[in-house]
Amino acid sequence: MTTTFPGESPEYRTARNHLLEQEISLRRAMETVAAARRSLPPGGLIPEDYIFDTIGPNGKPAKVKLSQLFTPEQNSLVIYNFMFPRWSKDSRPGPVKGATSELKLEDSPCPSCTATLDSLDTTATHFAPSGLNFVVIAKAPIERIATYARERAWKNLRFLSSVNNNFKRDYQAEDPNGDQLPLMTVFHRDGDQIRHFWTSELMFAPADPGQDPRHLGVIDTLWNIFDMTPEGRPSWDEQIDYDCCHPNNH
Repeated sequence: MTTTFPGESPEYRTARNHLLEQEISLRRAMETVAAARRSLPPGGLIPEDYIFDTIGPNGKPAKVKLSQLFTPEQNSLVIYNFMFPRWSKDSRPGPVKGATSELKLEDSPCPSCTATLDSLDTTATHFAPSGLNFVVIAKAPIERIATYARERAWKNLRFLSSVNNNFKRDYQAEDPNGDQLPLMTVFHRDGDQIRHFWTSELMFAPADPGQDPRHLGVIDTLWNIFDMTPEGRPSWDEQIDYDCCHPNNH
């Protein structure tokens, strides 16, 4: 059965059917990569049970160990490394209002990470019921992170601070100059052992001309939606606020 839509030309249908074959091949390639990822041998044991700063149930600063981020029946832990503070050469404006707007630009959060977290905050409601532990770790002090989360109306993400440990440096989410990197990192627990499973190392591979690393792949909702349009990805960078609207006014 051939799918058709109103008013299309034979030339369109021929080209679309050819594209469909490419999409089928891409789907198969994506599953091949996913299967290879699932089949990775055990990674390295964590060198220490890192202690992070967090906000406790009483709303006050508290401490939590990496091992405590695993719930009893959920053995995978996914971490998004939030660039807060942002990359030192990022000149995009910071927030226009709220306490975070008072920070120096170099201390303010990354606009691109902010866009990613805007999307993940909604998705996060489905993680725990499906058997996944998910947290966001930034290098900024926990009070600063919590303030920004409130300003963005993020309600479903769990935020931690690595300001008092070497986690980000050990797991390549911080370069030798102290700049943060937006890596996704996965750990797996097997009994009483916790091992590194996978990190989005595509971040470190040379990008093709005119592209960024695209290391987050299909979870990068914003840019993947642009790929569905005739215009494709615009020459544009995410911003924390736009002239049309501000998230904390919604």
